[in-house]
Amino acid sequence: MSEQAVLKCEALNKVFSSGPQELHILKDISLEISKGDRLAIVGASGSGKSTLLHCIGGLDDISSGKLWLQGVDYFRLSQNKRASLRNRHLGFVYQFHHLLPEFTALENVAMPLLIGGMNKKQAAEESAAMLERTGLGQRIYHKPSEMSGGERQRAAIARALVTKPSCLLADEPTGNLDSHTAEQIYQLMLELNESSSTALILVTHDEHLAQRMNRVLTLVDGQLQAA
Repeated sequence: MSEQAVLKCEALNKVFSSGPQELHILKDISLEISKGDRLAIVGASGSGKSTLLHCIGGLDDISSGKLWLQGVDYFRLSQNKRASLRNRHLGFVYQFHHLLPEFTALENVAMPLLIGGMNKKQAAEESAAMLERTGLGQRIYHKPSEMSGGERQRAAIARALVTKPSCLLADEPTGNLDSHTAEQIYQLMLELNESSSTALILVTHDEHLAQRMNRVLTLVDGQLQAA
């Protein structure tokens, strides 16, 4: 495993059991992501792209194989230590923003910092700075219902990046947005990738967007192939 590797999986398998039948979703996936990498994962609907993202992000258990995050053997850790490591080093963005509706943008973005043990004052300051950076400096006290779709997704990205993660995992992050807003969101992720050397793993159906990454891999029959 190289010193620059942020995340690595080796011979990763994911099997779902349904009665006597087994569905082999991921088959011997091996992958290494280094600091500053930009990787797109594409594939047909139902091919397991989101499952792969959840597994390499440590959100789902794997059936077999190995996963290292910042050189640490992830699945050898306790659940609490896994959560702590994931909170420090990974950020997640989904097609739906998953902001909590009763909280402001500032409160939503601050949550990962508070969970990580930061005091409220510092968490608020860092969250406000990240919202400013993502173009939401005037919206920090607005709740999700008071924001546009693009603004909500920007807030979700701010929340994912406020902990300064080593890697951002994005699952169809522009899928619900019009083309103009989607381009703005992509440019934001690209700028943060370049300025902070945050690795970016993007699951997308958008071939145009995928081709703008450094690498493109296709998930076919549970295995990754060069696109």
